[in-house]
Amino acid sequence: MSIELLPEWMAGLEEEDVAFIKKFVLASGSLKEVAGQYGVTYPTVRLRLDRLIQKIKLTEDTAADPYIATIKRLAVNEKLDLDTAKLLIAEYKKTKNKEEL
Repeated sequence: MSIELLPEWMAGLEEEDVAFIKKFVLASGSLKEVAGQYGVTYPTVRLRLDRLIQKIKLTEDTAADPYIATIKRLAVNEKLDLDTAKLLIAEYKKTKNKEEL
């Protein structure tokens, strides 16, 4: 038996996120069909899909800068509001740029 390696972007997702992606793919990307499967509204599925997209994008940011990735992850998971996250990232970048000079 061979061990299949998951892509890095997928390895960081929770099991329920992977199950959602599977249902989405099997439904040929139909948000309406996925909403029916979960018994929720279309906007609810759209919001979940948007959050998954953000989580996947965070994987790329983690390699580039772990601090920024952490702040973004907190915002995506609603542990930190978006405006505060933007402010923290902007201040961090200013500090980092000053140190590099």
